Amino acid sequence: MSKLADAFAGKKAMIAFVTCGDPSLEVTGQVIRSAVAAGANIIELNIPFSDPTAVDPVIQQANIRALEKGITTDDVFNFVRELRKELDVAMVVSSYANVVFSYGPERFAAACEELGIEGIIIPDVPFEEREEFLAPCKAHGIALICMVAVTSRERVRTIAREAEGFLYIMACPGTREQELTELLALVRENTSTPCLICLTGTEECRMETVAARTDGVAVDVPIVELVEQYGSKAPSAVGIFLSRLKETLN
Repeated sequence: MSKLADAFAGKKAMIAFVTCGDPSLEVTGQVIRSAVAAGANIIELNIPFSDPTAVDPVIQQANIRALEKGITTDDVFNFVRELRKELDVAMVVSSYANVVFSYGPERFAAACEELGIEGIIIPDVPFEEREEFLAPCKAHGIALICMVAVTSRERVRTIAREAEGFLYIMACPGTREQELTELLALVRENTSTPCLICLTGTEECRMETVAARTDGVAVDVPIVELVEQYGSKAPSAVGIFLSRLKETLN
């Protein structure tokens, strides 16, 4: 069983999102260790990009801060190589099409396979235009992870049927419980692939609803905000936050 599949076996998964290099790769490593100790089953490694328009402004600023430190894709892969000497947790990477294109889709997928990174998320590539990335991912056994939102109901069936690894449910700001329930029901009708919801934008939904109807949660903006607020002291704050969330999720 892959690490990614094992993350969902008999439990609710929790993804911890980190922007690599914000405020430094050393702190990023400490945050990851703290997240794993707190119960994170999957780590999402955000490779910084200069114009991350498809994400929350908080994450955009984290990308900018990391790039100002000179963080490159090779830096991130080398960082993961060292991290793998002590951590066996499931990992996925997220970045933008230009990052993968610049590195080379085949080379990028091969690096992920070497490092035990089992999934790639490219938020600015529409499902219908993913073929150029899909082929090298399949060649190296990497899941090209799909995303759906409450606003994309007409495409949910098609996307869900093709989902690999897990399906990322993006809740827009103001998403209400009924909207989320209907979307998740539609997803369940069309795939057995685990589905995760990103907590960003679910402020009007009860955590109990999220926990009951999904296979887990992804935590992005709250972690990035804690890193921005606490800097080198963020690992402890992130660990406390995720430990409490894990208790609620279970």
